[in-house]
Amino acid sequence: MMAASLLRRDKKSTAAHLKADLKRTDNSSGLRQLQELLDSVLHPERGSEPEALEWCKWLLAGGDGFDEFCRTVRSYDNATLCGLVWTANFVAYRCRTCGISPCMSLCAECFNNGDHTGHDFNMFRSQAGGACDCGDGNVMRESGFCSRHRLKTGENVPLVPRDLLLMSEMVLPRFIITIIQYLRDGYTEPESAADRDLQKVLQQLDLHISFLEELTKMGGAMRTVLTKILTNQQTFKELSMGQEENVYAKRSYEKYLSALKSSGLVSVEEKGAGAGATDTPAGEDQDGLQGVGQRKRVKLSSSTKDPSIMDTLKHKCFLEELLFWTIKYEFPQKMVTFLLNMLPDQDYKITFTKTFVQHYAFIMKTLMKSHESDTMSNRIVHISVQLFSNEELARHVTEECQLLDIMVTVLLYMMESCLIKSELQDEENNHHVVVNCGEALLKNNTYWPLVSDFINILSHQSVAKRFLEDQSLLRLWMSFVSFFQGMNLNKRELNEHVEFESQTYYAAFAAELEACAQPMWGLLTHCKVKETHEYTKTVVRYCLETLQMWFDTIGFVDEPALNQLTFHLPLHRYYAMFLSKGVKCQGLDLDSLLPDQEMLMKIMVHPLQIQASLSEIHSNMWVRNGLQIKGQAMTYVQSHFCNSMIDPDIYLLQVCASRLDPDYFISSVFERFKVVDLLTMASQHQNAVLDSEQERPMLEGALTFLVILSSLRVHLGMSDDEILRAEMVSQLCMNDRTHSSLLDLIPENPNPKSGVVPGSCSFEEMLSAVADFKAPVFEPGGSMQQGMYTPKGDAPYSERHTAFLSGVHTGNPWPPYKERTALHPCYKGLVRLLHCKTLHIVIFTLLYKIWMDHQNMSEHVLCMVLYLIELGLDNQVQDDKVEEVSFEHCHDSWFPGTSLLSNLHHVINFVRVRVPETAPEPDTLRSVCLVFIPLSVVSPQNLREAQVFSLVAERRRKFQEIINRSNHEASQAVRPKSSSSRLLPPGSPPQLVTEILEIGESMLSLLVKLHQKLSGKQNSLSLSWLAEVDPAHHAHGDGLTAIERILAKAAARSRHSKRCLQEICGKVCPPIPPKKNSPGDKKSMDKEERRQRARERQQKLLAEFASRQKSFMETAMDVESPETDAVMEMGSAEPLDSEVLYDCVICGQSGPSTEDRPTGLVVLLQASSVLGHRCRSDTPKRLPTTDEEHIYPEDTCGAAHDVRLSLMQRYFKDSSCLQSVSIGWDGGVYVQTCGHTLHIDCHKSYMESLRNDQVLQGFSVDKGEFTCPLCRQFANSVLPCRPGRGMETGAWHAPSNKSMSTLVREVEDLQEQLGIFPVSAESNLSKEMESVIKDIKNTTQKKYMDYGKNPGSPDNDFLFMYSVARTNLELELVHRGGNLCSGGASAAAKRSCLNQLFHVLAMHMRLYSIDSAYNPWTRLTQSTHSRDTEYCDDERPEVPMLFRDVPSLLIIFILTMPQPLRKEHFTCVVKVLYSLQYTQALAALSVRFSPEERLAWSNTGAAKKNTPNSDKSWESLLGHVISELTKAKDVYDTSSEETLVLSSSVWSPQSIEFSLQQFCLPFLRLSCLLQHHLYGDSLPGCLVEEEFSLLAGCLGLAGSAQSSAACLEWNISALDLISQWCSEVISLLVQDPQWAAPRLLHLPDNYNTIFQYYHRKSCTSCGKTPKDPALCLVCGAFVCLKGHCCKQQGVCECVLHSQHCGAATGIFLLINASVIIIIRGHRFCLWGSVYLDAHGEEDRDLRRGKPLYLCEERYRVLEQQWVSHTFDHINKRWGPHYNGL
Repeated sequence: MMAASLLRRDKKSTAAHLKADLKRTDNSSGLRQLQELLDSVLHPERGSEPEALEWCKWLLAGGDGFDEFCRTVRSYDNATLCGLVWTANFVAYRCRTCGISPCMSLCAECFNNGDHTGHDFNMFRSQAGGACDCGDGNVMRESGFCSRHRLKTGENVPLVPRDLLLMSEMVLPRFIITIIQYLRDGYTEPESAADRDLQKVLQQLDLHISFLEELTKMGGAMRTVLTKILTNQQTFKELSMGQEENVYAKRSYEKYLSALKSSGLVSVEEKGAGAGATDTPAGEDQDGLQGVGQRKRVKLSSSTKDPSIMDTLKHKCFLEELLFWTIKYEFPQKMVTFLLNMLPDQDYKITFTKTFVQHYAFIMKTLMKSHESDTMSNRIVHISVQLFSNEELARHVTEECQLLDIMVTVLLYMMESCLIKSELQDEENNHHVVVNCGEALLKNNTYWPLVSDFINILSHQSVAKRFLEDQSLLRLWMSFVSFFQGMNLNKRELNEHVEFESQTYYAAFAAELEACAQPMWGLLTHCKVKETHEYTKTVVRYCLETLQMWFDTIGFVDEPALNQLTFHLPLHRYYAMFLSKGVKCQGLDLDSLLPDQEMLMKIMVHPLQIQASLSEIHSNMWVRNGLQIKGQAMTYVQSHFCNSMIDPDIYLLQVCASRLDPDYFISSVFERFKVVDLLTMASQHQNAVLDSEQERPMLEGALTFLVILSSLRVHLGMSDDEILRAEMVSQLCMNDRTHSSLLDLIPENPNPKSGVVPGSCSFEEMLSAVADFKAPVFEPGGSMQQGMYTPKGDAPYSERHTAFLSGVHTGNPWPPYKERTALHPCYKGLVRLLHCKTLHIVIFTLLYKIWMDHQNMSEHVLCMVLYLIELGLDNQVQDDKVEEVSFEHCHDSWFPGTSLLSNLHHVINFVRVRVPETAPEPDTLRSVCLVFIPLSVVSPQNLREAQVFSLVAERRRKFQEIINRSNHEASQAVRPKSSSSRLLPPGSPPQLVTEILEIGESMLSLLVKLHQKLSGKQNSLSLSWLAEVDPAHHAHGDGLTAIERILAKAAARSRHSKRCLQEICGKVCPPIPPKKNSPGDKKSMDKEERRQRARERQQKLLAEFASRQKSFMETAMDVESPETDAVMEMGSAEPLDSEVLYDCVICGQSGPSTEDRPTGLVVLLQASSVLGHRCRSDTPKRLPTTDEEHIYPEDTCGAAHDVRLSLMQRYFKDSSCLQSVSIGWDGGVYVQTCGHTLHIDCHKSYMESLRNDQVLQGFSVDKGEFTCPLCRQFANSVLPCRPGRGMETGAWHAPSNKSMSTLVREVEDLQEQLGIFPVSAESNLSKEMESVIKDIKNTTQKKYMDYGKNPGSPDNDFLFMYSVARTNLELELVHRGGNLCSGGASAAAKRSCLNQLFHVLAMHMRLYSIDSAYNPWTRLTQSTHSRDTEYCDDERPEVPMLFRDVPSLLIIFILTMPQPLRKEHFTCVVKVLYSLQYTQALAALSVRFSPEERLAWSNTGAAKKNTPNSDKSWESLLGHVISELTKAKDVYDTSSEETLVLSSSVWSPQSIEFSLQQFCLPFLRLSCLLQHHLYGDSLPGCLVEEEFSLLAGCLGLAGSAQSSAACLEWNISALDLISQWCSEVISLLVQDPQWAAPRLLHLPDNYNTIFQYYHRKSCTSCGKTPKDPALCLVCGAFVCLKGHCCKQQGVCECVLHSQHCGAATGIFLLINASVIIIIRGHRFCLWGSVYLDAHGEEDRDLRRGKPLYLCEERYRVLEQQWVSHTFDHINKRWGPHYNGL
């Protein structure tokens, strides 16, 4: 009742009244009233009305206005943190110099207000959202705080008055419970309702949650109140359960309980009963159906985990239940932001973190079921990264809430949902389970939020130590890691290619890196010091235990299964890395950490299997498994993975090799690589497992692997800096690199949370030590280079082992490339590998085979063999002496001892080999061999009988006894044949026959002979060479040097060897027997020779082709360098009498252009607004970067001309106006050519062929586009060439002696004969000309052609046509730098098509005749006064002569007179027009005088009038003009105000002369250019000061003197003519025809200025912030790229703007990507960026976010391409934009 009365009153007074009541000490009535009011306002069943919110706002404010209240509360803000929360895509900053935690981030405001100059910072786009850490000393150093948060604001803020927030404390609990009840009500289990309903519930709550968010932003005081409410258990109890009478609340509570239950969670009391039903079977079945051919899942018994972690939840306060619903609703963005906004409050932070941990398991369960797991993952991490990055907090929760147990258990639980049986090794009896990489959980990386949290907390030392101390946790963790051991098993396909290439390997590699390796690196960072060595021991112990269990469960005995390969052995790698760290950093003894020999043998098997398989993959043995297997091999060694994959594997193998019997190890290697059968001295052998073309790469692989094993030191003693240096050098030696790609390619320290690249402090220092910076340069083609680092001259050659594996160096230098670091003493055993008989036998055999040219030997094999010998010589084993003694007793075997040094000179005389019976040697030969054994045996036979033996037992008895029996041993062991006969079907293998070969060589003698063979000389090593030998002398080089170096070392280290060498070199070696003893060998030899010859032929052809191409490029392409001097004058530019001949680049014929078969120039027509964008001032306009700056487009050339034309159209006759000016400043048609010609009919068939060519071209054939068949330059039309010239050419150039008046008359007569044109209207030529005219008209838009009152009139057309000529002349002037001082031919005269263009236009213009009554010529040359009366009836007069644009008149005259025109007539026209131009100059000048000056000058002029030559003195003419114009109405008086401003300076005769010259120059330049193109006159260069007189001379204006008036030549009285012209004037439009060169906008130096202003700027047309904002660099317009909001008729805004601003050429800077795109017509291309970082690199899409600075050179190049219209030629990658940009 009472509530109802309260509701009726106005809110303000009610609120004030209640507040007063509540302030009293006895406030029970107030409380009651408030509760009742709230019951009715916030009744949950009423739905969320804005009304309720209004009430709450008034009540909180307690009678004041809400905004007022907000301000008051803010004034008590005591927060010292910024805590601004942002969502995805927000632009934030990260400074590594100031950050303590690598996750530290700052909002732009705090960043810009802090001082980070010289720091290592970058800008980034937030992926998951985040919060600003400014002010939080746990996460960043105080020096980086911004000015606002640097002050500890907390101290001086007054205490909050109690009654200010009194109402809030009362009202808000009710408000929050309302929200919770909504959430309870709205929630339905996803099975029964579609997920959309959840969204609906959330939308209803939108206002409520936004309101809470608003409250959090009021600062610390309000947050404290909210924290109290959210964490108060008492209030929660009262409100949540619902009191007795409140039915609604009870029902709501029941809903909450059922929601808990259905989530598989129970409150503790009910644990016993309902635990069984946690996993709903329905879910299981659904999952089971996903994925084709998915294997059966395995369920583990959940003995491993503590059930309480997974299944219990109990909520004691609002915060807990709010979080519960936030999770249920899959983390709605608003809720997340609200929860995070509260974090600056310390109490809240702690409670919230605990709540979060308590719900952790539940979060992950929800995540696994979610359909939107990506968004959800982002939001989870958004929260967790704020909580766990703080070490104190993380430690606190670890201690109090078992955070680590929870995380590991949850991870286990997660992975257990997708386990399958492993099929590694023994498929039937394998008990091991692995994760299934095809499951969504792994494919979509659903586990990453968990893993990332785990890595995050392990980065804190205190937490990591707890983890390492807790044995049960370690055990759990190892069992987790073992789920990944052996996942994604590949089985080699032997018969047909797989149907479906699975891509699961991405998931597998990502999972191992993220879930196994990164936590491992995290733990390793804490095991760096001696004190922590106990931890290392523990981990190693558990690794070994788990490995032993793994071997047992997969049923592994001693041999790996055939044709199986898994790249994933995380247990091995954990073991290896902890081993390495323990030895390297903690001084542990290696042996104390190693297991027994048998275990070591087992551990070695799988990593070795991977190395062999890598070779198999490279030699195409796995080709039937598809490309993905190559992908796996590449990923395994790729820079982001190698630290966690191949490096530990190689290290582990090095450890095994150093501790196991070397003979066993070496024999295992060759057997794994399947090349045992190849190592026979016989020329023929059979290999049971490899095809012959796979043998060579496999052998190379095996040897390379041994080299890597014995020479790689990454974990065997190199310091971090040495590793970094080696990596850098090897990357730079393969290629110059940019800074960022180098950072990317150097294997990163894979612990992402350390935030440090390996020794990143020293990255820059190391880089500057090994490399030089090459600044970004331009290639002539305009392709842009980035700043590169290139190795310093002295950097040694070097290679990373990954490069080795792919057989990178086929180059000249042979290894070793550089000195190796010393071995760590622990690993000395590794050297024994090089000193074991097995290896020596292999080396001997291979040297022999290479010398005898057996098949499948390669340079690479020799190279590796030599390297192994050298490694052996460099690393001696200590006990050499003993070996020498036991010489006699070792007759069981090949070599007497194990020392390489003594074995080098041991001669082996006979070898017993087994060869196939069917070997192609004739039997006679074989018997001969066997009988005459003492002879030096010719047959290149040899040793080996491995086919039968791959049994392990034998192998262990010592590889060489089994495989190579030397001739001492006659008795043959009886061997079981089972294993090989199982592989070969009976009958196929020929029987093996034993033979004996005489060898009689030692390794040394073989080396000497190889040296001869390589050098191609007999006795290439003389005795004298031995005398002066010095090992240090041969440092690097090819094979010869390598052999010399080895022999030198051997001789230096052992007297015996030296003696042997002298003997060997002493005998002059007999020539190597020619290898032609068997047809088979002969065949293979010929084949090799033939191949070699073919290769040489090919090289020769290629070289020839390259030189041809080069010479073509030099002649054909001068797009590249506009300054070429090779002037191939075309058309009329040749003053010859004969016809001009043209070459057709399609059919190759040469001939004249005829009317029937015209030839044409390949041209590109494009509309251009470059001229229209010129301004008067030289300095370019600045791009606005603040709201105060603007760009005004009114002062551009195009705008000025438009204004001029429309003004004229107001006063004068339309048709006459259209002949008095030029258009085409905006949207004019520019014609350019590459200078190549073709027959027009050839061109048509070429276009047909292009049309039928289905290849996707970058251009559209339907629009007539094509590329020049010769130089591939882009073009879209063909300009017909006029047939060659007739006889009048000679007379053309003849100097004229006719009088001026005669010429004037002749010109007049010529204009009468307009219709006469030397081409018949029906010919092919004229048709082609018509079609070109049509092309020209289609090039530009309609609006740039119609300027007349009645569109489409002939006048309009006439104007457009002559303007095309004007546009091209003006643009050429611009390209020449705006004047003709540089002289010389046109930029490349052969590429100028003005001559042809003129003829085509002239032909078209003859269709129009100028009415002789209106012919301007008569008004220029005769004084007529009678005509004034004639057009009184006509409403408007003609345009006065003084208003006409003189260059336009010149072009009109030339185009309308019969072609070709005699030069004397041309000169006559120029003279007449010059006098008009001069008069205009005088008139324009006189307007700029002040009235007094005008008077003075007119008097001076009057005085001069009667002197002789007065018509050639500017004083008299100026005086005359002034007096005549004074008669006209309002010419001078209107502009008097402005003139006062102008006339601050006094005019002297010199300044007047100068300004007259400046006024006339544009006309003279144009006339000169025109004369140059029509008559081929050269343009001499000159100084700027002399330009005027020089041009006047070229044009034949009589002026010899320096004065401009001296050039005048009048054919009737000058004064009369001037008077007549002045009399037509109404009021004067003065325009000064000076325009500066076109420029793009001036950009700021730092890109950040542009980015910060524009990336949040809202679009002008739709008011939203565009997703992809862009800027026009020509006019500064701000447009949306691809924005649908601004589309018009299906065309997006950038394309629209490019049509409007640049006549279809647009240059846009994409704000969010820092790159520039060019739109040209219907195509676009990415141009690149003009902003580069400190290392001279682009940062496309701002991925790296480093500061960018303007690169002036690039910007100049861009501007130059724009002005010269060469975008189409220089940029190659064009694509259609379909109006979508």
